[in-house]
Amino acid sequence: MKTKKTTSVLKQLVKPFMVFALIISLTSCVEQTNSTQSNVNSAEDTNEKVESAMDLTGMKIGYCTPSLNAPYYQALLQSIESATKKNGMIFMSADGQDDINKQIAAVEDLITKGVDALLLNPKDPDALVGVTRMAAKAGIPVFIIDSSIDPSADYVTTIQSNNLANGELAGEWLAKKFGSKKMNIALLSGNAGNPVGKTRKQGLLQGITEEQLRTLGYIDLNIKTQAYTDWSYAGGLKAMEDALVAHPDINVVITESDVCVLGAIKAIAQAGKTDDILIVAGADGQKEAIKYIMETDFYGCTAMNSPVQIGKNSVEYAIQYFNGKRDFPKTSFTAPLLITKENAAKYYNPKALF
Repeated sequence: MKTKKTTSVLKQLVKPFMVFALIISLTSCVEQTNSTQSNVNSAEDTNEKVESAMDLTGMKIGYCTPSLNAPYYQALLQSIESATKKNGMIFMSADGQDDINKQIAAVEDLITKGVDALLLNPKDPDALVGVTRMAAKAGIPVFIIDSSIDPSADYVTTIQSNNLANGELAGEWLAKKFGSKKMNIALLSGNAGNPVGKTRKQGLLQGITEEQLRTLGYIDLNIKTQAYTDWSYAGGLKAMEDALVAHPDINVVITESDVCVLGAIKAIAQAGKTDDILIVAGADGQKEAIKYIMETDFYGCTAMNSPVQIGKNSVEYAIQYFNGKRDFPKTSFTAPLLITKENAAKYYNPKALF
């Protein structure tokens, strides 16, 4: 039986997710790129030359990453570099070194060097607004990739995976798996306020609640705790250790990213609970997670957030801009994709960076 307090919390949780989904479904400024994704996290160079009416020789693509301290960022940089060079252009990169002031300075340096297009993965959605305006003033189109930026920024389009739809797919899968069985959920997040993490979380919770309403006729969303992992293995380990001490009855872990939960697996194993807990990730399709899905029963599913595909798309859109295209949607998504035991082998590549 649910208390009035629990019912109130559920209403507060679910209502914004339903509204957000409605907004997403009604908007006309979002494009989904339905490119094939059977090999999107391949370590092999699969970039193809993009058709271009203009000679791209000597054109400069500048990319600024927030950091290179994770395989995802390394794979994204490698994909952009490969696609740039494959099309005869010059690749220039800068590393924000996980410091917002250093990222701002790094972007300013790329602008000063006269790049013809700037690909920017913002560490912070607000702090990089100023440099996008600086780039626009210099006649440099800005493409936001992977993460998000405040709408007041001056940019052409955002290129990222469909975080909401991916989260929904994972949430639906979980609700179908459990049916009417009680879920005691631990939610492992990246860090507070991160826009991508928030969208993935919204997708996960929408997917669970929509599937429950569809099949059960009611919502039973029992989140025992939320913990922040700082998008790291060590953070996931510590968060899971604390969660299991405070809530030993946890039987489900949902997470905004594979990286948030890979460390948590060690804590689950040390507690002897690999047979009692099911893990579901709203992203990323990291190779270690896919391997767990293939070889175990405790990692149920993850959703594809391919740095390779995002890198290829961002360079392709820059080339389209060089050739005169201007009618870009404000957000361009890669196709949503759920990875489960049934299809994991198709997407697993041990040689991939990520």
